[in-house]
Amino acid sequence: MLMATGFGFPHDDIGGPDTLVIVHMVCVGWLSTVVCGALFQFVPVLVARPLYAECWTLPALALLTIGLTVLLTGFLALGGHFNGPRWLLPVGGGLLIAGFALVVANLGMTLWSARPLPAPARFVAVGLACICVTAAFGGMFALVLSGTHLGAQWPDLLVSGVPIHAIAGLGGWLTFTAMGVSYRLLAMFMLAPDGDPKLGRLAWRGGAAALAVGVVGGVLALRRATGLNLVLLLAGAAALLSLVAYGRDVLGLYRTRKRRALELNTRMSLLSLGSIAAVAILGAAFVTTGSLQSHAGALAFLVAFGWLTGLVLANLYKIVPFLTWLETYGPVMGRAPTPRVQDLVAEHRASKWFVLFFAGTWAATLMLLFDAALGFRIAIAAVALATFGLVEELVRARRLADVAEPLRLPAGAAVPRLLVLRN
Repeated sequence: MLMATGFGFPHDDIGGPDTLVIVHMVCVGWLSTVVCGALFQFVPVLVARPLYAECWTLPALALLTIGLTVLLTGFLALGGHFNGPRWLLPVGGGLLIAGFALVVANLGMTLWSARPLPAPARFVAVGLACICVTAAFGGMFALVLSGTHLGAQWPDLLVSGVPIHAIAGLGGWLTFTAMGVSYRLLAMFMLAPDGDPKLGRLAWRGGAAALAVGVVGGVLALRRATGLNLVLLLAGAAALLSLVAYGRDVLGLYRTRKRRALELNTRMSLLSLGSIAAVAILGAAFVTTGSLQSHAGALAFLVAFGWLTGLVLANLYKIVPFLTWLETYGPVMGRAPTPRVQDLVAEHRASKWFVLFFAGTWAATLMLLFDAALGFRIAIAAVALATFGLVEELVRARRLADVAEPLRLPAGAAVPRLLVLRN
């Protein structure tokens, strides 16, 4: 909604305070929070081990929420929206670092206890390393923006380090983690066998190499003041190899599935995969033509919305009804007639919102590529409308609103709470 009103990029500079508000709301407040919650639930399934410390999850969420709120307040003050102290930025950054440290420690110890790791868990392990890098760079950025004196060379070095921050965050923490989790989720939802081990290893090695070159090579290049062009070219080539292998492997899951009729969530996951394929193709084209820097904002938008947000919404559309079914009907199963998981949703109605979401996202990306600010605002308004529609669908699933009355509440079942599971 903020972008539809002209707040932030492309109406503001891509590195301006208002754009930083949008970026961190999406990448931390939305995507990172969802990924953390998913990993707390799913990593124990991946490695067949209990979560190391269940009691750490709520403090981590609290630190991330408070830290993000303080950081966004600092960005708004930096942008002149109100007169606030600059120290809000490092305080917010410090709280976020503490929250992510709890997340990494909890998940990292869980993974450590399960060595050797299965293939999907190795993607998660690399993602956890990348959020450490992302948080470290973010903390230093916050100090510099607050006016804290770190030395004469630090401001220039950190401005040049924004691509490394983005590679580690969007590329490593969010995308690489999503790749690993999607392997298991898609196979589970489609009743498909595990993917091709060779393609899986190639996807992991290519992605890990891309991130290592982009982060480690990028830091070394900054220290030696040699520029990032060669580093980004090598990292991009390795990332392209990883995405091609991942795409072929996932398409193999679709071909070998036992569930022939695809449910809405798996059909929409294909559209999100199409978005990341478009990012790879466009990125390669822009590198070839030397126009990557001028189109970086459009590519980042397509990654954040077309790929990551699309994939998250598609999977939530399956996971929320599934958890609701377990909570509501699991205790009475075998003692009373119960609906199917699919009966908790109305796929035909929800499919219209998904189509609007992806169409709006792709249109908004095109508007960014052609510098059409008004067109972007119209397209992103359609994305916002579709998102509200999908949120309503998830609320209806939690409220059992689409379940036929004879099966809706058998004896012993109760309507679940909206946000908190009863068990």
